[in-house]
Amino acid sequence: MKLTRFQTAAYGIGAVGKDMVYALSATYVMAYYQDILGLSATFVGTILMIARVFDAINDPFMGILVAKTRTRWGRFRPWLFSGTVLNAVVLYALFAAPRMEGVPLMVYFTVIYILWGVTYTMMDIPYWSMIPAITSTPQDREGLSVVGRTCAGVGSALIQTGALMLVTALGGGDDPVHQREGFRWVALIVAVLFVVAEVICCLKVKEHDGERMQTSTIPEMFKALFGNDQAMITVLAILLINGSLYLTSNLVIYFFKYDVGATLAAGSSWVDNYTMFTIVGGGCQILGMMVVYPLLRKFLGNTDLFKVALGLAMAGYALILVICLIGQAGNMVLLCVCGALVFAANGILSVLTTVFLSSSVDYGELKTGRREESVIFSMQTFVVKAASGVAVFITGIGLDLIGLTGNSDQEGAIVAQSAQTILGLRLLMTVLPILGLVTAFLFFVKKFVLTDTKVQEISDTLKARKKA
Repeated sequence: MKLTRFQTAAYGIGAVGKDMVYALSATYVMAYYQDILGLSATFVGTILMIARVFDAINDPFMGILVAKTRTRWGRFRPWLFSGTVLNAVVLYALFAAPRMEGVPLMVYFTVIYILWGVTYTMMDIPYWSMIPAITSTPQDREGLSVVGRTCAGVGSALIQTGALMLVTALGGGDDPVHQREGFRWVALIVAVLFVVAEVICCLKVKEHDGERMQTSTIPEMFKALFGNDQAMITVLAILLINGSLYLTSNLVIYFFKYDVGATLAAGSSWVDNYTMFTIVGGGCQILGMMVVYPLLRKFLGNTDLFKVALGLAMAGYALILVICLIGQAGNMVLLCVCGALVFAANGILSVLTTVFLSSSVDYGELKTGRREESVIFSMQTFVVKAASGVAVFITGIGLDLIGLTGNSDQEGAIVAQSAQTILGLRLLMTVLPILGLVTAFLFFVKKFVLTDTKVQEISDTLKARKKA
């Protein structure tokens, strides 16, 4: 089964669409319900964490359900299509909340957000799981995985860099009343693009009767993971790295609105500065994956490159804090340079953790004689969602602890925050991610053994076993 360019392109388009949806929810749902609609940050953060953790736990069950599906259209595409349509409807409802407040709004948000997570899982799991059914060629599978991850990064970057600017333009202003209307229109546009992208993917990407998927039970999945110490270290690294990045993504909008925004001259908009920062960050994250990683890989082994990338990310966070403390929070040149370090490093780290996870599959096969690819890679989605849940929970608790006053009942002028609140916001956005990355670094240095040399040795041993 030779993979065609059209199939590859269609699969990539599907990744762009689905990660536009995920980025819109992951980046802006906290700000929408807390800062614009006026719900408690702690309440929003708690619901987000509960829903994300439930969604993460639900992933393995969904994987088993998909694997057991048999239809005339294949086992993956029916779930991909139906999940997409349902999720698009729920996404619009999530950012088009009716005029209510208090307990009714809290109930509405809880129900709609949990539904969003369930319907997203319906299409996300089959999207990534269908790769073996598209092609049986190992090189094509690897290439399709790279295309999917890269295009997913593009979809996420499009939302992070342009959504808020579009919200302001479609809503007619950057005050809460206009932003509420703007988010409704942006959600509608993203939902439509999402459906179109996945329809293209379903129509052009054909499933074949390839090798039958193994359907491990949930206990078997966790047993396979916990019995593979290198997979566990990689999963922990993914949890800490993604948790740090999601924490930044959730807090940076508050930073630009209440910290940087307070330094701007009359007539200037904080949205423009936020958009500039996210454009630079999103672009550098993609460059980190597609350009910087392949370039540095010529000179450094993967484990050494991982340490370097962690160091660059930590340095970027530290420099942002220093810039703020010396009174240069409004200096966009300095902020963008530091942001470029953080996001380029995270782009490199996202590639490396996928590589390490793949290497841990071979490592596990050498130890146990069983190749648990589906188990290990399903845990990647599980952990990323769990990291997102923890990050938004910490964001909600942190915003209430530092006393940030939302702008939900204001039109025009942005609510001024106290000096203590601004300092707390700066520390939350920089120090907590640094602590997460330091923890990842220490565990990695102490426990991870899959160097390039070790990986090659394992590969050679497995090949020799198969020949024998």
